[in-house]
Amino acid sequence: MPKKSLLMWDETLFRDPDVFEIDYIPDQFNYRENQMRELSFLLRPGLKGGRPLNAIIKGTPGTGKTTSVRKIFSDLDDIDSMMVPVQVNCQIENTRFSILSEIYKKLTGHGPSAAGNSFKRVFESIAQSMIEQNRVVVVALDDANYLMVENELNKILYILLRSHEAYPGTRVGVIVIISDMEVDLSREIDSRVRSVFSPTEIYFPPYAEAEIFNILRERVLQGFYPGVLPDDMLRIITAHTMAAGDLRVGIDMLKRSALNAEMAAEREISREHIREAYKVSKYVHLQYSLKSLSTEEKDLIKLIAKASKADEQLTTGDLFEVAKKDLKIGYTSFYEMVQKLDSLRLLNLQFKEGRGRTRLINLRYDPDKILLYL
Repeated sequence: MPKKSLLMWDETLFRDPDVFEIDYIPDQFNYRENQMRELSFLLRPGLKGGRPLNAIIKGTPGTGKTTSVRKIFSDLDDIDSMMVPVQVNCQIENTRFSILSEIYKKLTGHGPSAAGNSFKRVFESIAQSMIEQNRVVVVALDDANYLMVENELNKILYILLRSHEAYPGTRVGVIVIISDMEVDLSREIDSRVRSVFSPTEIYFPPYAEAEIFNILRERVLQGFYPGVLPDDMLRIITAHTMAAGDLRVGIDMLKRSALNAEMAAEREISREHIREAYKVSKYVHLQYSLKSLSTEEKDLIKLIAKASKADEQLTTGDLFEVAKKDLKIGYTSFYEMVQKLDSLRLLNLQFKEGRGRTRLINLRYDPDKILLYL
């Protein structure tokens, strides 16, 4: 290879590496204009001090839901309005106290004291702050399906949407973001919440192949130097992204492919760099799901993965006996953790004939990959 075609140790293919981070908000955000326009319309009353209208945003992972809300909320932060936007990642903040703490932090600039503080006391402080500052709050519960296992979604919605009854003068709107298309919120939400929720549903369909190509190409133009990724190589990444059904896979592949090229001291991404990148990028959903688990939940799925490696057919009853002994947990905690792992699509539960409520447990991913990313 000619010396001039080699990448020197102090050179890089990245013009702006931040462009390939999952939480990056692009200046130009195409193919979601209608959804963003509808959501902006629902929030408009809050700009004038009224209560924003509630919304459900629904779509499979990697269809622009989070970025759309983040972009609108960023615009709200930049203007002097009465509305305070709060986006909560429910993979991480999945209890009433932690969600209310995020709202408190946005209103006051610091978190509440954890010592001796209950969620009721934190919300009382939030309500007082809203009334004193004459502020309207809109809360986006991102990946709200993570709140359904222990009925936390109903609990937090009840507190937020009925706040005006306990604290007259408070105005709160809620955006519920759902990535699991099998979730039917009309069944999950109880009657006390349903009567005050009345959301408008905004659907985010999967991107078409041409849309994925153009979105990724925008990232390439912003993030790489010219000539790093030819269009024929980008089409390969687009095809992998389409197969995965998640734009995040494509964005991660761009980053990893370029890193592979840099490691090989090459100035252009090749088919081999892409092939190696896909081996890791196709597990983006698994990595994010595992990061959201508590220590006990990680220990439980580790038990399941090890049993699967040994070709053992696990039932919930068998697993509980092992978990009770090794993890020192009771049945209620065990059941809730298994339900959460099922809702995250990390495992599949199947009823076993003739065994009452006993169910078979099957992992949705290679157990070696689960153990690798834990």
